[in-house]
Amino acid sequence: MKTDFERLLDIMQQVVPNADISSITEKTHLTSELGLNSLTIMLLAMSIEDSFGLEFDETAVFETVSDVLSYIAAHKTI
Repeated sequence: MKTDFERLLDIMQQVVPNADISSITEKTHLTSELGLNSLTIMLLAMSIEDSFGLEFDETAVFETVSDVLSYIAAHKTI
């Protein structure tokens, strides 16, 4: 069974196919290092919601991969 981090990397590979997934760590910044913009962040969020059975609230703010993983761990249903 894959870890949440591995599942997130799979999602990121689908949403951001140009990203070098092998270089992504929990400390990787979503915008400055991966170059995600508001559209790709929205697509990533939608894919995460579907894959983990959660809904992001409007106040959620994520700067790093670790921020996303912490939110997933606290809210996932799948």
